Amino acid sequence: MQTVPLPNTSQVLRPNREPLVAQHYIVSFCVVTFLFFLWALPNNLNDILIRQFMKSFQISRLQAGFVQSSFYMGYFLVSWPAALIMRRFGYRVGLICGLLLYSAGAFLFWPAAHIDRYSVFLLALFIIASGLAFLETGASSFIAQLGDPSTSERRLNLAQSFNPPGTIAGALIGTVFILSGAEPSSDQLASMKAAGIYQAFLQHEIMRVVTPYVILSVVVLLFVVALLKIPIPAQTLGPHNKERLTLKILGDLLRHSHFRQAIIAQFFYVGAQVGTWSYLIQYVQDYTHQPEKTAGYFLSFALVLFAIGRFVSTYLMKFIRPNKLMGAFGITSAFLVLVAVLFPGWVGLVAFLCVSFFMSLMYPTIFALGLKNLGENTTLGASFLVMAIIGGAVVTPMIGWIAVTTHSMATAFVTVLICFMVVIYFSFFGSRISELPQRYRTECALPSR
Repeated sequence: MQTVPLPNTSQVLRPNREPLVAQHYIVSFCVVTFLFFLWALPNNLNDILIRQFMKSFQISRLQAGFVQSSFYMGYFLVSWPAALIMRRFGYRVGLICGLLLYSAGAFLFWPAAHIDRYSVFLLALFIIASGLAFLETGASSFIAQLGDPSTSERRLNLAQSFNPPGTIAGALIGTVFILSGAEPSSDQLASMKAAGIYQAFLQHEIMRVVTPYVILSVVVLLFVVALLKIPIPAQTLGPHNKERLTLKILGDLLRHSHFRQAIIAQFFYVGAQVGTWSYLIQYVQDYTHQPEKTAGYFLSFALVLFAIGRFVSTYLMKFIRPNKLMGAFGITSAFLVLVAVLFPGWVGLVAFLCVSFFMSLMYPTIFALGLKNLGENTTLGASFLVMAIIGGAVVTPMIGWIAVTTHSMATAFVTVLICFMVVIYFSFFGSRISELPQRYRTECALPSR
């Protein structure tokens, strides 16, 4: 097996004419890129579940926010173990483990609905996210290394461009098949209770979540079979590194200031993204008084803008440095959130929808900038950046708590504004590459077929 040397780390930031994806990795790139679509589906089904569970379980916005807390806690707790497994056994094993957990969690929605327990749904979401932690840790770090390091941001943005179609599909599936459109008034609720059919109504609403998730479980299992049959070349650095994880290795990793600050920026960015989409439906209903189905379609439109923004930003990175482009988009996002806070209603909604376009490049760009120059510990570093997704679990219920406390959904989104300020700082200052330890100044090699 021959090796193809990567450019020396001193060349990392130099512009070059290298192809976006090394030719011998094109098939692998296409196969793994499909996972970006697959794991996006449950992420935005969560936004629909929040609204649905508020109705079917009669819970508050704060309690509904625990949908995201349970989900992103799975990312936080499992990302590091996932990285260690892939470090020892390779990407194929890690990706298959992730898909199996993903399928199991989705299937658990069926017994959860029959048991009629909100806590069981939260457990199912945790298991799904545990599987996605494997997928994101493996796929993102893998894609980042399939070519010249100076093009890693563009390469990861291109792969992540297939993530938004998954988010759009998730929101549309949830809007069409989960949201029933039934929003009984207080008088109608009283009539249902008097007639003894109220519990049946709630149970019917809960059961609406079962079919989409069971189908998703089967699809994921089929992809496990496909992944076993598709030839994937021996993967990059992680699977060949059998060195035991030590405090020294962790110390070398955390010595990179740009990596540490990328973790912080990712925490706040994911909090902003998840918080924005989780309560967009509620914002629409509170300030434009549209029914839940219409509000669901507004969420889908926001995700379409997100997808367009991902492709546009990938193209713009050919001419503008990724960190500067992200900084400009971050400033614009912060301004639009401020408009949504100060002018709740149709003006605020339009601004809020546009935020999705400008935040589209942030996750993959922070990820790629944080992984630069990590050498043999790239996979381990990726696990920390995926763990930072816990920001979605922290910020979302915080927004719900502020909304309940202030009786204003708009005021609660000041939290999102603060999150974007952190991203802006990272873009212009925190992403600067720190000096590498001596051990990482050697050439790395990628195995090829």
